[in-house]
Amino acid sequence: MELSTENWAEREITAYEIERGKPMPSKNHGYIQSRLSMILGYKYLSEYTLFSEITIEMPSRPNCVPDIAIYPKLQIDFIHDEITMTQMPLTAIEIVSPTQSNDEILLKFERYFLAGVQSCWLVMPSLEAINVYSYIGKYKFFDNEMTLFDKVTNIEISLAEIFN
Repeated sequence: MELSTENWAEREITAYEIERGKPMPSKNHGYIQSRLSMILGYKYLSEYTLFSEITIEMPSRPNCVPDIAIYPKLQIDFIHDEITMTQMPLTAIEIVSPTQSNDEILLKFERYFLAGVQSCWLVMPSLEAINVYSYIGKYKFFDNEMTLFDKVTNIEISLAEIFN
């Protein structure tokens, strides 16, 4: 495993981070986001609509942009696009970036739950693990030898499929 010599604490905040209100994704972040999207799409396409990086209009500012949002099956209208979603997803998935703390994401989860999101996943690439929250302080831990199960959506995924 190659360790990066980049000092995350001393780097400048990019325009992307300022505009999106979230850290710059990394290689691992992008890989995990792609894997999760592909696996969820393959297994649950008939039941759910998935969005990556969709802006969700929150009751209080700022708006949120989860890495992946899971909605009940929605009809997509390619003629009349939407810039922000006003409907809350069933599940919001956030992947920890190297410049981000778990505490930052947990504050975001608190906002999601208060707005009506029913479950949140905290994906930790460096631990090859995912916490599935049913509300703040209540979660189940899944490592790469386990099968994740989300009671809200009945989604079941082997973490070995994600972190291979």
